[in-house]
Amino acid sequence: MLKGIDPLLTPELLKVLAEMGHGNEIVIADANFTAASLAAGKPLIHLSGVGIARTVKAVMSLLPLDQDVSQPIAFMQVSHQPTGWCSALQKHVISELYDDGHAQESQCEAIERFAFYERVKQAYAIVLTGELQPYGNFILKKGVICEPLAG
Repeated sequence: MLKGIDPLLTPELLKVLAEMGHGNEIVIADANFTAASLAAGKPLIHLSGVGIARTVKAVMSLLPLDQDVSQPIAFMQVSHQPTGWCSALQKHVISELYDDGHAQESQCEAIERFAFYERVKQAYAIVLTGELQPYGNFILKKGVICEPLAG
């Protein structure tokens, strides 16, 4: 354990977060997600006993969001629902991101299921949680940590 680091963040997950560069994406997926087939050689981290909301909170404690794009957060749209409709879990995660000062609701984008799968193929890594709520999948785009310019 390390001081100030959420204990949910395993050494493997910390390594992945540190290796990611500006613009790389990490997927936080529910237990129903087709992670093994979509990972295709990229890191696949299992957090089987943890839900989506807790995992997103832990990852966001270290991950800066990309400020160079309008929507650095994406979530899988629930099938047979209008575009932009959110499940209770999705609303909860988005609300926590807003309450914790990480993002505004306008920075979150709903993506149709099959388009979401295509985007996942380009992601840097996938975290497979034990979340049982279907469509609880999120993509987070990493930004940069900026130091003020001297002078």
